[in-house]
Amino acid sequence: MAVEQLLIAVCGALAAWLSQDTRRGRARWACLFGLASQPFFLAATWRAEQWGMFALALLYTAAWMRGAWAYWLAPAWRR
Repeated sequence: MAVEQLLIAVCGALAAWLSQDTRRGRARWACLFGLASQPFFLAATWRAEQWGMFALALLYTAAWMRGAWAYWLAPAWRR
């Protein structure tokens, strides 16, 4: 469980940090690091039966997916 929490902390903090970068080239990476932490966040909250936090993790997943669409998928799809 300690490795899981470390990955949530590192990826989550890096995502938050990058999301505030004024350089678009760096800010666009925030959603990928955010998404990388979500499987661990979802698994941890599910196992702990923290249903409110699990629901919040689903909302965060949707938000990070929106960023992945806006910065990565949609631009590639438009080409």
